[in-house]
Amino acid sequence: MLAAGATAVRAPAAQDQPTFSTEVKVVNVFATVRTKTGEIIRNLTKDDFVLLENGRPQEIRYFSRDSDLPLTIGLLVDTSLSQGRVLEEERGASYRFLDQVLRENKDQAVIVQFDQAVVIRQGLTGSHKDLQDTLSLLDTPSAEQARNGSGTLLYDAVRETSIKIMRSQNGRKAFIVLTDGVDFGSQISLTDAIEAAQRAGTLVYCILFSDESYYGGHLSIGPSGKGVLKRLAGETGGGYFEVKRGQSVAQIYQEIEDELRSQYSLGFVSDQPVRSSGFRKLSLKTVRKGLLVQATDRYYAET
Repeated sequence: MLAAGATAVRAPAAQDQPTFSTEVKVVNVFATVRTKTGEIIRNLTKDDFVLLENGRPQEIRYFSRDSDLPLTIGLLVDTSLSQGRVLEEERGASYRFLDQVLRENKDQAVIVQFDQAVVIRQGLTGSHKDLQDTLSLLDTPSAEQARNGSGTLLYDAVRETSIKIMRSQNGRKAFIVLTDGVDFGSQISLTDAIEAAQRAGTLVYCILFSDESYYGGHLSIGPSGKGVLKRLAGETGGGYFEVKRGQSVAQIYQEIEDELRSQYSLGFVSDQPVRSSGFRKLSLKTVRKGLLVQATDRYYAET
């Protein structure tokens, strides 16, 4: 499950890295490798990977560890009524995460809240102050708004932010989605949301954070939400996490930060010309036994 974007880029020049012209479409693939016990592996080389596109072996033309590429983060926060009691904890942990991860003058973030509407509260910025100020404004619907209707437009939020923000960005791109995973009222399906993120070359990290008391002491629709978030994360090459006893949202953010700092960046030029736009399957594995590669399983090739 690999995170990739087919974009025309100029690969960095190095002894073992060819320089591509801006007309050549290089497919960027970002991956995390773990042992079966979950330990991140950081010391692999290009020769440790095997990459296939639609079942055909591809030459990995450039490769790096601990990618220094610009990072664009989309923070998508569920502000529906079911999240009212956990929103403050999410707010504080989110700011600390962005403050630690975003590098001044290099990385950017966008903040989106979704409930019965999708609102981009803060456009792309690298300003830590602007992000903190915006996070402080996130709120759940008022009593009057709640009477006029309810909703949790999770799928719409992923698609809208993918199209409006992420597609035009280069480098590494990731969504952090804080929600209980229960969509209510979106105009599109989960499959549509996943495809939008894949077309934008964006990994999705899902954090399941639920207030069981809101559902009468048991989250009867929780398994549905969990399944949604696992699929959203798995098919885009991101990760799934769950806030529970002994695992706070702050600790989860630390794990995501670790992962983002330990990604492998691989690039290839497809040996099959793009005659019509569409998805192409990807498979990335290691030659070493017992290692698990976390990455998206397809990318969108455009003419």
